[in-house]
Amino acid sequence: MNHPEAESRAAAQADPQAESRALAALGALAHAQRLRLFRALVVAGLDGLTPGVLAERLEIARNTLSFHLKELAHAGLVTIEQQGRNLVYRADFARMNELLGYLSEHCCQGGVCEIGPGSCVTGSSC
Repeated sequence: MNHPEAESRAAAQADPQAESRALAALGALAHAQRLRLFRALVVAGLDGLTPGVLAERLEIARNTLSFHLKELAHAGLVTIEQQGRNLVYRADFARMNELLGYLSEHCCQGGVCEIGPGSCVTGSSC
């Protein structure tokens, strides 16, 4: 007999470190300015962006920006590289993909499914 609730609990307990990392990342992204910052860094790709460019593009005060970038870095969602006198921030794509993988690991009760916008509706299977 298939027990989806028991399977979900077992999956969540299988790797408590993965759950802890997911909670840290989701907590960091649960703020509108940090979410916008992260998305801007994702769009920038591997080139990344300097704090000055981010502050200008997103119209965020530099001291506020610094706080939010620190929170994203602490959650492991961004990397920081010193380039001369500038810091360059980049989205950590491996960490982002790890989070997405964690969230969708047991999608559709472990069966094969194709998730796309609007493909899963409450009360139906994928």
